[in-house]
Amino acid sequence: MTSTGLEVFDDTLQKTNLWLKDIEAELGPDRQRSYHALRAVLHALRDRLTVDEAAHLSAQLPMLVRGIYYESYRPAGKPDKIRSRDEFLGRVNANLQNIRPIGADDAVRAVFGAIGHHCDPGEVREVVSSLPIEIRTLWPNHDRFMSPAASQAD
Repeated sequence: MTSTGLEVFDDTLQKTNLWLKDIEAELGPDRQRSYHALRAVLHALRDRLTVDEAAHLSAQLPMLVRGIYYESYRPAGKPDKIRSRDEFLGRVNANLQNIRPIGADDAVRAVFGAIGHHCDPGEVREVVSSLPIEIRTLWPNHDRFMSPAASQAD
């Protein structure tokens, strides 16, 4: 028997809860803060990726997380020209208002860690290598996702 009456919904709820638990393990046991961190970081990352790379990453996300990821998405003019770590963290921080404070760098590391844990390593490698070096360094163990050629590029 399913909780929602549809197995596909039960599956995405279960997977989304696993993502939120991973984020809570880093940020503390507050489901609301974990959700807001997930949303803020996914939106900043999505907007920094090309439309094609954003779509490739979305295919790795649970259906419910994919909906959060694409919420309010405007693909025209993407990727945003965020080049520095501070600009990226500023974008995340702007989306973390009106909740109990979370450091943007902590939110980014927690969500990037969940992406790295739950998504295909090849896709994660593609995402990481498409980012400027300053933003790449926000990924936990970012060097394990880097190919020798990608670590030379910017």
